Formats: sequence, C-alpha cells, structure tokens
Amino acid sequence: MTTEELRRLLRRVVKPGRYTGGECNEVIKKAAGVDVRFVLAFPDVYEVGMSHLGSKILYHELNRRPDVWCERVFAPWVDMEAALKDAGLPLYALESKEPLYRFDMVGFTLQYELTYTNILAMLELGRIPLLAQERTETDPLVVAGGPGAFNPEPLAGIFDVIVLGEGEEVVHELVDAYRELAGGRGQPGWRRRLLLRLAAIPGVYVPSGYVVGYHPDGRVREIAPASPDFPQQVVRRVIGDLDSLDYPLHPVVPALDVIHDRAMVEVFRGCSRGCRFCQAGMVYRPVRERSAGKIRDWSRSLLANTGYDELSLVSLSTADYTGIGPLTRSLAEEGRACRVGVSLPSLRADSFSLELAR
Repeated sequence: MTTEELRRLLRRVVKPGRYTGGECNEVIKKAAGVDVRFVLAFPDVYEVGMSHLGSKILYHELNRRPDVWCERVFAPWVDMEAALKDAGLPLYALESKEPLYRFDMVGFTLQYELTYTNILAMLELGRIPLLAQERTETDPLVVAGGPGAFNPEPLAGIFDVIVLGEGEEVVHELVDAYRELAGGRGQPGWRRRLLLRLAAIPGVYVPSGYVVGYHPDGRVREIAPASPDFPQQVVRRVIGDLDSLDYPLHPVVPALDVIHDRAMVEVFRGCSRGCRFCQAGMVYRPVRERSAGKIRDWSRSLLANTGYDELSLVSLSTADYTGIGPLTRSLAEEGRACRVGVSLPSLRADSFSLELAR
C-alpha cells in the first residue's frame, strides 16, 4: 500500500491511529533479510488487541529471531472496513503495510467466541480464502491458538492449523517446520507435506487430518485421524518453568488510549481453585510462579523502556501469588520516587486483605 493510498483511507475514519503503525518499540526489519513473514492477527479493534499480553509475548518471541519478521493486524472498525472495500484495497499489517495474502503465516488468537465472525471478515479483507480446503499452494498458512482453541470444531474448516496450549515454545517449532519446507512453496502437494510435518509437533491439531463423527442429534461422537500420519490425540502444550522464558521488555507502546494502557508483568500462570465454571482456571493449569527477583527486574526494565507510570501485576488471581505482600511493598516503594503506581487487576475477595491494600 502506498503512502497516498493510506492517507486517503485515513481521512475517512474516526481513529486513524488504529491503522498507522509507527508506535514506539514496533519492530521493523528488511523483508528480504528474513526467511518467514508472520503476522499476528487479533480479531478485535486496536484498543482491545493492544491490551492483550499474550500477543505482546508472541510478538517478542518471534521478532527476537533474526530469520522471522512478525507484524500485527487488528480487526478494522466499520468505517475502515467500508473504506477498504470502497477503495478496493486489502487489509494490511501495521509495520510494513503489506496485505495479509503476501505473508507466509497468519496467526489468529481465539480469545472469545463473539469475535469469530471478525476472523472471517479479516480473511476476506486480506484476500485469503475463507476455507482451508480452498487455499492453494501459494496462500498463507492460517493458524489459530488461545483459549478458544480448546473447542476448535466450530472453526475447524477455517484454519489450517490449531495450537492447543501455551505458545511460547510451539510457535518456534511451527516456524522451524515451515522453514524446512519453505523452498517447495507453490509446488504441487507442498501444502499437504507441510501439514503432515506440522501435525507431528505436540500440541498441533490439523483439522483436515481428522474425520468427525456425529450422534443423530448433531452432537460430536468422535474425532478420529483420517490416516495413521496424524496422532490419535493432540496433547496440550504446557511451559514447565516460566522463569526459563524470555519476556517482552520492549513492548509496543500504543498510539492512542487502549483498554489496559500500562506496563504488565505476568507473576504466575494457572489457578489453584479449579472452579468448574471457569475455563481459564482449567486450561492454564498447573500453577507456575515467576520468581520475585525476575518480576522486580522486568518491572524496572519495562518502565524504563515504555515511559508508563503504572505497573500491573497480572495473573488470574494475583493475591494468590506466594509473597505478594513483600513483592508489592518493594515495587511500591521503588515506584513512589518516580511517581509510578502498582495495580493488581485480578483479585479474589477471599484472598484480599487490608494489609495488601495499604
């Protein structure tokens, strides 16, 4: 997309900052210098997607590789969608302004079901066939992950690959597998060979490799491999040691006000309560904590690299973190000198105390 085309589009929308890119800490690379072009697609507006910690983590994980350039795209608001259609222009990634159909891999996050129709709209605007079976040897690989992936069948016909579980490790395995076979892209049978290779990665579900059987009332009876090349069961990916992972210490600072506009450090993952009505408490098991030393170091770096004046300690129930009292006291004391506040955005009433509030 040319600069002039972008200018004409932005004159027609209420919030141009959603579509310009150019934010502090965005990653720009030379396309000719990488092997894989990946775009993270969040099926909601910029203000929501830029608040999502998981996307920040994957953006960092992929871009720290010299052989990958990971970019971002968000669902356009109705004014931008109409402007793109009227101008006959495709949906594009923020960093390079390249249309989605030119990427090697397009990765959607499935956070909540009400955004599923946005996935279809983004694929259509990006000029990528909606159904996996309609994609050719030259179309991008369309991948999904996130909590919605644990009930994948409603979207099984759309995605080439669905990842179950935590993505920090498996996303590298996906890219490595793509690189191995990238030389054959466009040749007959390449897509099939790639899907077979990806199906061998633990945690990766390739819907086209399975046959779904139904009960007479329409409920799913079984999901069975269509051939021995596909595993009988797809196992959820779980990170054993969170301290062993890298962390995004230079996250992209949004160009406009977003829902959660602050520095975020994940203090632990999982939940010990096991409430049966809570999907997150089940799919992110077991409980794994980050060390207090790592949290303090990362907090200092995040604040220095972003300019935020608020630090948020993120988890499903932050007050359940071992040693939450001493940790918050030390962070609050450090932050007081530079007018930085500390927030605990997710708390249970039964683990909250006046001492913690003070």
